[in-house]
Amino acid sequence: MKDKKAQLKIQQMAFMLMAVTLFFALVGMFVVVVKFSGLQESASILEEKNALLLVTKIANSPEFSCGEAFESGKVNCVDADKVMVLKDNIDKYSDFWGKGTNIEVRKIYPRGDVECIRGNYPNCNIINLKSEDIPAEYSNFVSLCRKEAFEGEVYDKCDLAKIMVSYE
Repeated sequence: MKDKKAQLKIQQMAFMLMAVTLFFALVGMFVVVVKFSGLQESASILEEKNALLLVTKIANSPEFSCGEAFESGKVNCVDADKVMVLKDNIDKYSDFWGKGTNIEVRKIYPRGDVECIRGNYPNCNIINLKSEDIPAEYSNFVSLCRKEAFEGEVYDKCDLAKIMVSYE
């Protein structure tokens, strides 16, 4: 009889150890789920922040910026003439700006959907550096400036524009 009582105690102890182990495993899984529940949201916020930084970086890069050509060195000023020249040579810059797959500069006013090509520049509204659509846009407002002549005088003509980048 003593053998059976000891055997029963050993079985009770084994079941109790299994139950405690299972309990801590479930608690651990719950903690992991709670800890990583906001991970997807954090990743998307970080991706959006990186895209917005990329937009600002592009607007102030030497390939886009007005530099000293327009009065004093303006911040977030895009030289439309430079962008049009860059549009013809975009294949050389395909990986230059990181993960930006598409860059588009769109005039705010006058509103329209006329894409810029050599034949209709500067009477257009959209300078699209690649022909892809922008699925998720990250944008920043910039001054879109170019040199223009009127009655023999050259002056700076600036419009409000939005520079948009799709980001993978």
